[in-house]
Amino acid sequence: MAAQTWKRQAPNALTMARLVMAAGLVALLANASALDGRAGPEPLLLAAAVLFIVAAATDALDGYLARKWNAISIFGRVMDPFADKLLVLGTVVMLVTPAFEITTDSGRTMATGFTGWMAVVILGRELLVTSIRGVFESRGIDFSASASGKAKMILQSVAIPACLLAAGVWAGDRPALVGWAVMTLAWGTTLVTAFSAVPYIQRALRVHSPKHIQENP
Repeated sequence: MAAQTWKRQAPNALTMARLVMAAGLVALLANASALDGRAGPEPLLLAAAVLFIVAAATDALDGYLARKWNAISIFGRVMDPFADKLLVLGTVVMLVTPAFEITTDSGRTMATGFTGWMAVVILGRELLVTSIRGVFESRGIDFSASASGKAKMILQSVAIPACLLAAGVWAGDRPALVGWAVMTLAWGTTLVTAFSAVPYIQRALRVHSPKHIQENP
């Protein structure tokens, strides 16, 4: 009985741990030193990158355990995506603060590649998909994450800590190749995140179509 109870609670415990790590990540980024002109590594950014990787790993693990042990719960269905969004959105928003702005040969730019408009696009996508999912699941219609949503999360889980590591290691004095790499990752993450909303919109339109309503009154 104790083992069964532990199995039911383990996925939710991992979700709560991810929430705590997301809050800790934001705290690390909020206290990181300004990068412009810095010659050496920034330890808090390196710690933040490691913490992000660990937190992202719990996302894959809690879902796997919930399915394996048949421990899917209402709490998990609500808090798991919330923890994911807090982790990603909290990090991206912090990465576009003035502390991450640096001067390069081509002018002022963001050390991690992410800019304000990118943060808005990523935030807007998450708000849109969350709203769509909430509306349809309140009607009893399953609106689980699509393949595009999972691919988006995998890319974010790789690109964001990679950009953090690059900024943490080279701070404000980075090689041109590193600058190109972080910009590519930031742009790629933003575009994939935006386009990952398309399947959700298509599903919503399909479910809401008159034909579907007639077939499924």
